Amino acid sequence: MPRPASPERRREVTDAVIGQLARTGIGSFSLRTLAEGLGQSTRVLTHHFADKNALLTAVLQRLDERQHKALRATTGWDDPAVPVSEVVRSAWHRNLGPEERDMTRLIREIEGLAAAGRLTLPHPGFVRGRAEFVASCLVHRGLSDEAALTCATLLNSAFSSLQADLLITGDRERVETALDALCAWIDAQVGRAS
Repeated sequence: MPRPASPERRREVTDAVIGQLARTGIGSFSLRTLAEGLGQSTRVLTHHFADKNALLTAVLQRLDERQHKALRATTGWDDPAVPVSEVVRSAWHRNLGPEERDMTRLIREIEGLAAAGRLTLPHPGFVRGRAEFVASCLVHRGLSDEAALTCATLLNSAFSSLQADLLITGDRERVETALDALCAWIDAQVGRAS
């Protein structure tokens, strides 16, 4: 009977899988093609994950952790003196920069597949967790819990759609003009609460 792998090693394998999926997409992966892309045998994957669904669950949980870590690292998210628009633009540039662009594509792909009913998310926190995090940012700036969650849901949905639009069309000027309007809107919502 093989020894169970350490949590650190499982996380390393999960991160490698995420990196590979960011390059190839998630729509039609198999354990075999994924292992080949990693230069490993499927045994490496099956040692850590019982099956494809277990692997997908681990990938989504790890992506969720990584998203929240990146959000918490965004300068000013919890500082009421920093306009929310500044936090939004910082996240925009980070998500679409060369280091995270493939990861952003992967997240948009996962959400699109889930919305189409072709991928069952093991927990709704993948999307809702972002809304709750952004809501906490808005509560720091004076919005009530209820208003903050509503505004955060609208902000996140628009933000994700604008990212998808830019990734699909490449029309940066038009999309970023819309982003400016979104930023003005969220700053106005916060301004009303002050």
